[in-house]
Amino acid sequence: MARGFTEKTGCRRKTLSFSTGTILVTTTAFFILATAPPMFAQSSQAKATTPSFEVASIKLNRGDNNGQFLHFLNDPGRFNRSNITAKALIEFAYHVRPFQISGGPSWINSARYDIQAKVDDSVASQLEKLPQEERMEQFRLMLRSLLADRFELKLIHQTKVMPVYALVVAKGGAKLNPTTVDLTQPPSPNATAQRPGAMMTMSVDGPEKLRVRAMRITNLADFLGGQPDLGGRLVLDETGLKGHYDFTLEWAPEASAPILGDSTAQNTSNRPLLNVSGPSLFTAIQEQLGLKLEPQKGPVEILVIDHIERPSEN
Repeated sequence: MARGFTEKTGCRRKTLSFSTGTILVTTTAFFILATAPPMFAQSSQAKATTPSFEVASIKLNRGDNNGQFLHFLNDPGRFNRSNITAKALIEFAYHVRPFQISGGPSWINSARYDIQAKVDDSVASQLEKLPQEERMEQFRLMLRSLLADRFELKLIHQTKVMPVYALVVAKGGAKLNPTTVDLTQPPSPNATAQRPGAMMTMSVDGPEKLRVRAMRITNLADFLGGQPDLGGRLVLDETGLKGHYDFTLEWAPEASAPILGDSTAQNTSNRPLLNVSGPSLFTAIQEQLGLKLEPQKGPVEILVIDHIERPSEN
């Protein structure tokens, strides 16, 4: 379950962290990837009710800090987010990328808010018993309720055919090892080696390495869709693989790829070129995992903001 998220701009290579305990984007040297459910998926519990926070405080952040910080599920009944824009909150709540959100006033990209929310103790106890992915989806649904209630958010869901990549099994078969993590047992906070997630090493002059424990291929596709080497396209999992896997993926980043988290990413003239030897991301996926990225056109969910209001502070 993701707990912390930080985003900084202006550095050539970044570190992302997504795990059972943390979502982090910093200038340090590693990151952990959370296993999140597919976009708009709902668990059986979510369909029965519309979960919501018991209380929520929203305040305008008047500081000049460019970082965004998310403290999420360290306590399974609380959600704390600092310095977040309304658009970023929508992205997180609906599990979409920025280009999948259309419309809305300009302030959704500029005004930043500090949000503290909690659920009833009995609900928190129930959440703690849920598998990690179902718990994450419950919190996403709660955030959607918060957006509808406090931001008066109304969305129109559309589908557009856009360029995507399909992740398929390459000729010769997949080269993946079933996980050694015991998924029947709740992860211990101190047992990092047995915790589902991933760690990624990113450096200025070396290859990027993703080391994974207990990852579903659907989540790998979600991760790959966020890599600048793929030009921002979504990746659809068409492998048919349903298990959880442990693996390592190592590749050389593209010199012309946009800088992760860099607000000047559209301007390539001011970016240093990388001189890193090694396979491209496309080659690494095929040679090391036995999978393949095939360019296609496919349906992409688009969220059109029909209405949104600035939230009243409390």
